[in-house]
Amino acid sequence: QRIVLTRWKDDVRLFLSSHLQFSSRDEYRYHEALVHPGLAAVPAPRRALVLGGGDGLALREILKYPALESVTLVDLDPEMTRLFATHPMLTRLNGGAFSNPKVRVINADAFPWLESNAGSYDFVAVDFPDPTNFSLGKLYTTAFYRLLAKHLSRQGLVAVQSTSPLFARQSYWCIVETMRQAGFKTYPYHVYVPSFGEWGFVLAGAAGYQPPAKLPPGLRFLNGDNLGQLFAFPVDMQEVPAGVNRLNDQVLVRYYDHEWAEIAH
Repeated sequence: QRIVLTRWKDDVRLFLSSHLQFSSRDEYRYHEALVHPGLAAVPAPRRALVLGGGDGLALREILKYPALESVTLVDLDPEMTRLFATHPMLTRLNGGAFSNPKVRVINADAFPWLESNAGSYDFVAVDFPDPTNFSLGKLYTTAFYRLLAKHLSRQGLVAVQSTSPLFARQSYWCIVETMRQAGFKTYPYHVYVPSFGEWGFVLAGAAGYQPPAKLPPGLRFLNGDNLGQLFAFPVDMQEVPAGVNRLNDQVLVRYYDHEWAEIAH
């Protein structure tokens, strides 16, 4: 992938293969929403896993839970993790997360890595780029989610970044339906991030979900009052019929291409 970093005054932006990944002005909204609704609801979490997320920003949020004993991050691109572990401007953004002794970084493709490793995790943050092609689309299939479920502890939860339920509505609900078909109970939610607009996530697990009563101190966006609102969808983002994304029939990539092309025009 092509990594481009830009800076204008106090705004640092990361683009991967021409797609915006974050703006430092509002990334905290995205990363707090990715991590805390799920992780704060897991009783006594000990082990966490990040798939993707080579910028270390999800790691930064996960490390706000001192009881965690280990956090494993699996990202395909060693250049990403090296850059965000060493560049002073970027380590300021992620709070030096990569230098935390609890963190283990593995540069590998998440799919075969999950197939060849047996670890169990109490929380998993899945922070892959959007499914713009079949190579990325395989990471949003029933096969991938079934594999992921094998690595989740009984009370564990997984949070998946899932594109925009406003601009790519059918794509978003396709991810939800695919996770359901893989055996998860799903809890869809969304957040407004100025750089992206409305953005969607799916929280999922084997058990039920209760929003957490308590969040870590010092968050910039989430609190006990607004967390529940993330799970309410206005009429223009509510569920629409969508197929299931499978390895041998990646309907999600087709939905995604069509919906974002419509926006471009």
